[in-house]
Amino acid sequence: MAGPNALLLTILGCAFFCSAALAARDLSDDSAMAARHEQWMTQYGRVYKDATEKARRFEVFKANVKFIESFNSAGNRKFWLGVNQFADLTNDEFRVTKTNKGFKPSPVKVPTGFRYENVSIDALPATVDWRTKGAVTPIKNQGQCGCCWAFSAVAAMEGIVKISTSKLVSLSEQELVDCDVHGEDQGCGGGLMDDAFKFIIKNGGLTTESSYPYTAADGKCKSGLNNAATIKGFEDVPANNEAALMKAVANQPVSVAVDGGDMTFQFYSGGVMTGSCGTDLDHGIAAIGYGKTSDGTKYWLLKNSWGTTWGENGYLRMEKDISDKRGMCGLAMDPSYPTE
Repeated sequence: MAGPNALLLTILGCAFFCSAALAARDLSDDSAMAARHEQWMTQYGRVYKDATEKARRFEVFKANVKFIESFNSAGNRKFWLGVNQFADLTNDEFRVTKTNKGFKPSPVKVPTGFRYENVSIDALPATVDWRTKGAVTPIKNQGQCGCCWAFSAVAAMEGIVKISTSKLVSLSEQELVDCDVHGEDQGCGGGLMDDAFKFIIKNGGLTTESSYPYTAADGKCKSGLNNAATIKGFEDVPANNEAALMKAVANQPVSVAVDGGDMTFQFYSGGVMTGSCGTDLDHGIAAIGYGKTSDGTKYWLLKNSWGTTWGENGYLRMEKDISDKRGMCGLAMDPSYPTE
């Protein structure tokens, strides 16, 4: 029969080997995560200034990957997250990046008409996707410039121009960034879609993207370029009214503002975004349709300007007709559209 000392040694030996095995697994996990981080850096062209910064970013990356994997493994969700270009940013850092902080709500709203007021909801199509009608240009990428407002306004304008003229023309966001600087809009420093529409009207239109390409930085306004398309006016959709927004989106792409600061927005990868999110509007995107999934979840279809590695190849679906009148992430609070 083994004595107490032998039993104690056995227990201590087991504890030692178990802790060693766990430590080895942690090292193995860290090694695999480090390799994943290196691969991610290569994919997104990320370079750090020194080893200290790289080590700090690795810890952030690791924490974000764990959050994403934990979220996705929880089950019973209608959407999922992915490791994208924002994976080495904490959520606090992401919230204040120019990628996310580009929309400035207007301090004063002048009432406009709403041409779709008397449209019957029952007469609207059950699903709309302006991409299938050729009214949406490919996904663009604003980069580290807070000019989502320009991309949102241009997306809505490209849509109405296609509907009015049957021609889809990719228009210049950079012209807005460089030239629309004498009012609320301040290039990479932020702006709002209604002021972009005002500038476009006053300017007599916008030139093409190819004539005035995007640089993701503030630049000197280039004059003397030919305008490729024009708008005559703009209107605001009645606030906090998803039914009114549906009437507008059924007829043309619409600029909307959302709160894009939540981690679920930062790492959104697919499905219909549901649940709670903020309503502190900070990001301009474009509503380009709506529909319903096979399980009956109604959604808005939205075009973002963060490239194709974010979301559903650059697009986003958010739950439609929720109990909060402001809409998912505030999308019904401040929509507007240009008019021909």
